[in-house]
Amino acid sequence: MSGVLVVAEGADGQLRAASLEAIGLAASLRERAGGRVVVAIVDPAPADYVAQASVVGVDEVVTVSTPGSELQPGVAGAAIEQLVEREQPDLVVAGQTMNALGHSPAVAARLGLGFASDVTAVDWDGELVVRRPAYGGKLEAELDFPGKACVLLLLRAGVFPAAEGNAEVTVRAADVDLASAAQVTRYIGTSEQRAGDVDISAARFLIAVGRGIEEQDDLEQFEQLAAKAGAALAASRPLVDAGWMPSSRQVGQSGTTVEPEVYLAFGISGAVQHLAGIRKAKTIVAVNTDPAAPIFQVADYGAVADMFDVASELDQLLP
Repeated sequence: MSGVLVVAEGADGQLRAASLEAIGLAASLRERAGGRVVVAIVDPAPADYVAQASVVGVDEVVTVSTPGSELQPGVAGAAIEQLVEREQPDLVVAGQTMNALGHSPAVAARLGLGFASDVTAVDWDGELVVRRPAYGGKLEAELDFPGKACVLLLLRAGVFPAAEGNAEVTVRAADVDLASAAQVTRYIGTSEQRAGDVDISAARFLIAVGRGIEEQDDLEQFEQLAAKAGAALAASRPLVDAGWMPSSRQVGQSGTTVEPEVYLAFGISGAVQHLAGIRKAKTIVAVNTDPAAPIFQVADYGAVADMFDVASELDQLLP
């Protein structure tokens, strides 16, 4: 087979959003890959996810049932290695999840594949070229893979459009040998996100603050505004680096890629790393005193004004 092999995963009966995004990318690359799109589900109960993986652009879903009640990285890695060797794809893609990070780099190393993680862009025009953040998001690296017949990519979540539309897809169970798979780790449990933390990637309305905040105490005004407006409060990198906001609230290439209905940015100039994290936002509103701030080039609405004045006006207008 030439084409693309997608390694998909699920949890609690739902295929992960990152896997649907990987399938969406694979479908978009189908013609350039010159072959089929095969989705592999490696899981203790892969049948739970077959219907969700049967979407437009997929030719076949392959299931691998793993022993135990939880997926172990060594077992998953052994299954994926055998699938790659049998299917002979040109490209293997998966969402960058904790599970994928636990096995994919080792798979690439053992099979001698090209490899890149945290991928934010893929171009396949004659040769495969990908982009990913470098130096903590300060730069963007462009990678190619000369001499590699197969490349394995881990995709940053929230960047690529997810696959949509149900389709009739061939399903088969793969015959793989997992008896000797190394189980060098042991699953202990899952820890949910701490109460009080906010998943900004799922927020429909985000108010974000940036370098225009000069004192940590000034954050209180925007915390109150966000609470009153029913928004989640996020930040650009300088505020996280200063320790004023947790890293879970950072938007951008070295933080979280977001896709809210409304992204309201106060005092954010719009460095390329930050803009990469908001390119899927439906509506961008920017407030900055600098009319030449790059964020105005992507904003749907903008105000060249003092961020504190605008925040005060909004607070008065909200019930």
